[in-house]
Amino acid sequence: MNEPYSPATPRPMSSTLPSTMKMLMGFLAVFIVAQTIGTVLFCLYLHMKMDKMEEVLDLNEDYVFLRKVQKCQTPEGQKSTLLDCEKILKAFQDLQCKQQSLGCPGRQWKRQPIAVHLAGRNVSKRVSVLEWETTMYGPTSNSLISYHEGKLKVKEAGLYYIYSQVSFCSKQATLAPFTLYIYLHLPMEEDRLLLKGLDTHITSTATCEPQSIREGGVFNLREGDMVFVNVTDSTRVNYRQGITYFGIFKL
Repeated sequence: MNEPYSPATPRPMSSTLPSTMKMLMGFLAVFIVAQTIGTVLFCLYLHMKMDKMEEVLDLNEDYVFLRKVQKCQTPEGQKSTLLDCEKILKAFQDLQCKQQSLGCPGRQWKRQPIAVHLAGRNVSKRVSVLEWETTMYGPTSNSLISYHEGKLKVKEAGLYYIYSQVSFCSKQATLAPFTLYIYLHLPMEEDRLLLKGLDTHITSTATCEPQSIREGGVFNLREGDMVFVNVTDSTRVNYRQGITYFGIFKL
């Protein structure tokens, strides 16, 4: 008698993964965690490095800016076409106002005037170039105008107003006019006359009668030019306060 066909019952699959698969999954998990931690640490390092680089760049920019400010305060820098000194100095002033909480609203940068005003100095002898000394209230010699042996030297080219007044003693016995000269001193050439004033007044008395001559004018001076004052007879100059003086200022 034939028995009915009955297929073999399949074997149940194991509910657990093979050990190799477990190791692979564990390795992948460790790798992902390690990569994540490494990425985070690298990002932190990169961020710190960029912050440090920013600080270095800021310090370098500040150094370059201060070097420009320093350069603009010299005659060479002010003549340079590569530097906008007016803009640089204004930015520096604004920074100072901000740091010192001065406000400075609408205040424009204004450089100190280039000017010198001197009073006559009595040397008690006849001289070819009049000597001068500083006054209590007048502007004195600075980095752009220097004084040496009666001469004023400009260290920045430009238009300058030059002036002088000399008071002197007029006597009856003196027939020659008293003359005031302002010269441009040229070391390698003959001095060039800029201004000349004279007084032909003759007093009717034998005593000294004070007179004054004043001259002034605008001249285009070059860097290094020197100017000085001379008179026909320095022994007749009156050196009382406020009546004999010599000055120059840049327009």
